[in-house]
Amino acid sequence: MIAATSEIYLNTLNRKQLLNSNRLMEVIEGCLKGKESAMKKFYEHFQGFALSVCLSYCENRDDALEIMNDGFLKVFKSLPKVENIDRIKPWLRRIMINVAIDHFRKNIKNQTTQLSENIIEPNFGDASIYSKLSSEDIMLAVQSLPTNYRLVFNLYAIEGYSHKEIGEMLKMAESTSRANLSLANGLLREKLQKML
Repeated sequence: MIAATSEIYLNTLNRKQLLNSNRLMEVIEGCLKGKESAMKKFYEHFQGFALSVCLSYCENRDDALEIMNDGFLKVFKSLPKVENIDRIKPWLRRIMINVAIDHFRKNIKNQTTQLSENIIEPNFGDASIYSKLSSEDIMLAVQSLPTNYRLVFNLYAIEGYSHKEIGEMLKMAESTSRANLSLANGLLREKLQKML
């Protein structure tokens, strides 16, 4: 289920390129010189991509916009460190994810989700059933997960991090990451089955 969901979910993250690489290089050079018009073009070029990344880590658009805008502030501060323009999209994605994680850590005191001690990996059944759902349905289901489950699900299923790496990033035990993923899978299965 995770692989099928990830593939459908990632399809929603693909955006049309607005600038060719030569023009993008000019825009980046303008950003490095502090030109506001270049920064605006850079923002407009990557806004859709950045927002789609942030939406996958947030339960609502307002939080995603806040994280995206904070992320772009970090992007513009860190832009001089970019060594390879061909890797700018993964670099920008990493910044947006890090800002989402920081946002999670800042608000973790408000999280009161209880974890079950005996967690069993859910059986998702026939993946072809879920292929009938639209990518938007799947994205909405993922966004509706509790914050800690959504973060672990995205970092594991979408980004490909191990539970050890997720534990280090989110400052939680590896077993807690596994438990959160299992619970996220169960909740996601319930939500998706209701949509069928």
